[in-house]
Amino acid sequence: MAATYGAVLLLGLLLGQNFTDENSRTGRNTLLPLSIIDNSGKVQHLIDLIADNYVDSIGTDDLQDLAIDEIVAQLDPHSEYLRPNQALKQNETLEGSFEGIGIEYYILNDTLMTVGLIPGGPAQTAGMRVGDRLLAINGDTIAGKPISEKMLEKKIRGRRGTAIEIAIHRNGVDLPLPLKVMRDRVEVSSIDVAYLIDSVTAYIKIKRFGAKTAEDFERSLRNLKKQGARHLVLDLRENGGGYFNAATALASHFFDDKQLIVYTQGAHEPRVDYYSSAEGLFGDGELAVLIDENSASASEIVAGAIQDLERGVIVGRRSYGKALVQEQFGFGDGSALNLTVARYYTPLGRCIQKSYTIHSDSLRHTANLPVLGNRDTTAYVTTSGRRVYGGGGIAPDVFVPADSNRASLLYRKIRKANFIETYVYGRLTTSVPSYSVENYLKGYFLPEQEYERFLEYIRDRGMEYTPDEAKVAKSMVRSDIEALLGRYYFGSEAFFKVKNRSDEVLARALLALHGE
Repeated sequence: MAATYGAVLLLGLLLGQNFTDENSRTGRNTLLPLSIIDNSGKVQHLIDLIADNYVDSIGTDDLQDLAIDEIVAQLDPHSEYLRPNQALKQNETLEGSFEGIGIEYYILNDTLMTVGLIPGGPAQTAGMRVGDRLLAINGDTIAGKPISEKMLEKKIRGRRGTAIEIAIHRNGVDLPLPLKVMRDRVEVSSIDVAYLIDSVTAYIKIKRFGAKTAEDFERSLRNLKKQGARHLVLDLRENGGGYFNAATALASHFFDDKQLIVYTQGAHEPRVDYYSSAEGLFGDGELAVLIDENSASASEIVAGAIQDLERGVIVGRRSYGKALVQEQFGFGDGSALNLTVARYYTPLGRCIQKSYTIHSDSLRHTANLPVLGNRDTTAYVTTSGRRVYGGGGIAPDVFVPADSNRASLLYRKIRKANFIETYVYGRLTTSVPSYSVENYLKGYFLPEQEYERFLEYIRDRGMEYTPDEAKVAKSMVRSDIEALLGRYYFGSEAFFKVKNRSDEVLARALLALHGE
C-alpha cells in the first residue's frame, strides 16, 4: 500500500472541467467543427459526445472511470484511481476504525463461523463467542446457502447506533433467541502483537502504518519496558506501508531529537526534510528490524533510517523497493486518486525505488543480491565506513533465505485450497481444551497421527501428493495448524507466539541482539 499523505481535495481533478453543450444535431450535419475542441478538455468532451450521441445508452460514470483508469495506467505502478467503495475501505483500514459489530468469520460448509472477536467490540459485548455459527441475520437465513462476502458485508456492516439480530448455533444447539447487537465504531489496532520473548527482549509486529500506529506502538513499548524490556525486535515483514507521517513518527522513537529520518522531493515538490521530533522512547536499547520482500514504502522508511544511521541491525530478506510518496485527492462521489507526488530518500540520500519493469525477483528470496534492473550503483557510506546502496529495496545486514519448505508445491496448493482452515475449524475445534495458554505454547505440538489424518483429509478431497512432498510440507502445515488452533482458543497473541517458535529470521535477530 502506498505511503500516503492525508490531504484530500474535494473537487474534481482530472476530468472536472465541463464544457458547453454542442449545437443539437439536425440529422444532416455529422461532422463537428474542430475549433470547438480544446485539447485541455478533450477527454471530457469525448465522453459527453458519446453520452449524447451514441447508438446505445451508456453511463457517463462508467466511461469516466475507464478514462481515468487508462490515464493513471500511464503513470507509475503506485498511482491508482479508487472507486468510492475502494477508497472507503482503504481509508478505514489506515484510520484503524469502521462501523460494524467487530467479528472475524470463516465460511465453513456454507455456514458462517465466528473465529475471532474484536476485544470490547459490539459483538463481544452482546455475548457472541468464538465458535458461534450464524444461522440468520435480521430474520434472513444465511446458513446452508451460498453467500458472497459482499452480501455478508451489506448485512453485517451498518451505521453506528443501528441494531442487528443474529440467530446463533452454539455447542450443538440453537440459542432460543437471537442476539441483539448494536452496531458501533470498531477500533482495530495496527499492532499485530506485542510481548516479551524473554525477560529483556520485546517483540512488536506491525501490520501497517495507519493513523494510530505511532500511538499504539508507544503504548505497547511503554508497557513492555515496565516489564523489563531492554532490547527490541521490530517485525515489519509483510508490512506494505501506509501513512508517510506514521512512519516518521514511529522512527522518531529510535533517535534523539532532530535526527534526519527521511526527505522527499519531486518535480512539483521542493525538498522537505523530516526529523525525529523528540527524544526517542527507545533511543538507546538494542534494536533489530525484520524485513522481507513484502516490506514496502513506510516500512522501508523506518528500516532505511535505522540502517543509514546505524541505529540497529536489519535482518531478513531484501525489501520490496518502493520509494514513492502518494497524496490522495478525493472526488465528490467518494472516489479518490492516489497520485505519486514525490520520491523519498534515506538520510544518506539513497532512493531505494526498484525499476517499474521489475515485478518480481526470486533472487531476493535465496541470496542477498542486488535487484535485477537496478540502475543505482552508487555506494553510500555510513559513519563507521559501511557501504550501503540505493535502488531495489533495503538489503538486510543479516540475510536469511526463504524457508524452502514454504516454497514447496504441495504446501502452496494446500494454502490456496484453504484446507488448513477448513480442517482446523471443522474437525479440531469441537471441544474446549483443558490446558492453559501457557501450557499450550510450551507443550502442544501437532501429533504425528493428526498430520497423517490431515493428509488423508486432503487426499479424500482430490489432492494428490507423493510421500516426499508430504514430508517437505510437514513442518509448515503442522506450524500453521498449531498456530490457528492457538488463535481460535487463546487469541491472536497465541497465534504469533506459536509461529515464532520456529521462525528462523527471528532466531537470527535474537542472536544478533546478543552479539552472536
